[in-house]
Amino acid sequence: MRPLRYSINVTLDGCCHHEAGLPPDEESMDFWTAQMAGVDALLLGRVTYEMMAAAWRRPASGEWPEWMDAAEIRFAEAIDGARKFVVSSTLADPDWNAELISGDLETAVRRLKAEPGAGLWVGGVTLPTALANLGLIDEFEFLVQPVIAGRGPTLLAGLHQQIGLEPVERTAFRSGAVATRYRPHTS
Repeated sequence: MRPLRYSINVTLDGCCHHEAGLPPDEESMDFWTAQMAGVDALLLGRVTYEMMAAAWRRPASGEWPEWMDAAEIRFAEAIDGARKFVVSSTLADPDWNAELISGDLETAVRRLKAEPGAGLWVGGVTLPTALANLGLIDEFEFLVQPVIAGRGPTLLAGLHQQIGLEPVERTAFRSGAVATRYRPHTS
């Protein structure tokens, strides 16, 4: 059974809007690139899928935009080539190495987790909350940025019950950001 890991950037006050943290640097981009390399597929809601495709999909020209530095290109190549499962009731035919997941969310995700492999990665805001409420997330990974946003969507808003977590791994960055991976308490 492959684990499902929820990974996201978050500010000190729990904001998980992609524009609320610090601009990505080489160290954080290399961290996220390594996370992409450690999973078999990404599980994304429609909004996150469309946002990621707009930012990280290889352009039709085959050339990455001039604004991307080497670390961003490494990340873009990792996510661009990754297999993706998109949970949506409104998206008809996803492309970008993607397959549509429709119907009962719990059944579909349990089926994906039951397949052999290294793991699944989920990002975003709404879908991970639904998955956490179903008890389907095996690891939570937060890259906490040393910023107080003061606005924006917050991490796991709408969670039905508290989830106790055990720390598994911690990585400190020169920027002051800290990535911590947790597993839910088993008892």
